[in-house]
Amino acid sequence: MRITGFCAAVAIALALPACTGNAAPKQGSEAARDTVAVTISGAAGKHRFQVERAVDTAQQARGLMFRTSIPADGGMLFYPYPGDGGPPREASFWMKDTPSPLDIIFIRADGTIARIAENTTPFSETPIASGEPVAAVLELRGGRTAELGIAEGDSVTWDGRRAQ
Repeated sequence: MRITGFCAAVAIALALPACTGNAAPKQGSEAARDTVAVTISGAAGKHRFQVERAVDTAQQARGLMFRTSIPADGGMLFYPYPGDGGPPREASFWMKDTPSPLDIIFIRADGTIARIAENTTPFSETPIASGEPVAAVLELRGGRTAELGIAEGDSVTWDGRRAQ
């Protein structure tokens, strides 16, 4: 009886990570996530994205890991960055456990793009740094910034505001 109880406890403990969101997201589960409209405006015009929000440290740590498909106008907004809501600071991302290339857009507190890391290398553990303090970070499908002519200095808004 003790062994059976122990085995049941082990089985429950092994099942818990799948309930806490630590496991890779299931293929259609992204649609149920909190999303926000993000608009980037610049010399090439205006483009609107509908992206997921990563506002707490757990969501920010997971990011777009394990995603094999990112919509053309989808992605993830890390705001406030860092998750503790503190002042802007240098950011560093990596592509560990991320099978899809990304364009990582580092956004200053005034809402302008400080740096774009284009077509990042999947699964790479090499840090990708912002190069200066930032208030938010936007990840898009790899190659989208070049396709749309998005550039450093362009303006990024969401919820009718800038990063601040």
